[in-house]
Amino acid sequence: MDTHAAALLGAGLAYGLAAIGPGIGIGIVAGNAVQAMVRQPEMAGQVRATMFLGIAFTEALALFGLLLFFILFGQA
Repeated sequence: MDTHAAALLGAGLAYGLAAIGPGIGIGIVAGNAVQAMVRQPEMAGQVRATMFLGIAFTEALALFGLLLFFILFGQA
């Protein structure tokens, strides 16, 4: 395997693995928010705002992975 192919493989693996964690995290955040809204419907607005904030922070991890992908892909 030459270095170009290894760099492309590494870039693909880096972004693929970086997307797994935030995907799981967003699922956990959304699931727990729905559960909290079912238990206390009067707090739904506040829970929803907190959920979107948690999703935004979790999605930032995926953007770091995308940045790493472009850095590794640029070196290929």
